Amino acid sequence: MTISEKVAYLKGLAEGLDLDTTKSKEGKLISVMIGILEEIGLSIEDLEENADALGEELDAVSDDLADVEEVVFGDDEDEDDCCCCGDDDFFEVECPNCGAELDIDESILEAGTVECPGCGSKFAIDLTDDECGCDCGCDHEHDHE
Repeated sequence: MTISEKVAYLKGLAEGLDLDTTKSKEGKLISVMIGILEEIGLSIEDLEENADALGEELDAVSDDLADVEEVVFGDDEDEDDCCCCGDDDFFEVECPNCGAELDIDESILEAGTVECPGCGSKFAIDLTDDECGCDCGCDHEHDHE
């Protein structure tokens, strides 16, 4: 039973008692209390409907946001940020002059030198190190040849 149904039942009981709501103080009191309960019941029903509507709209916004995130960020949310484990052919190196982290691709690796966009210095890339060097925590070796 909803609150409105319960209030309607209570109103029916009061009417069945045939209370004098014009002269009896108790009858007036009960009548006013039932009127207030009716208003409260209607307000609660409105609040419940609004909460349901807001929930549905929030779900729709959440779905839209998920679509936007997929377009903007792609599907790599679950992939590691390892420069050597992903599908991309980008590697992370640090500029020896300014310490900036640079993402370079295989064509720059083949050229052997990099120009830092931050400080403008050029430096050679050392490919003799067989360890990962990307600080990803993986225990594998690279094949940069």
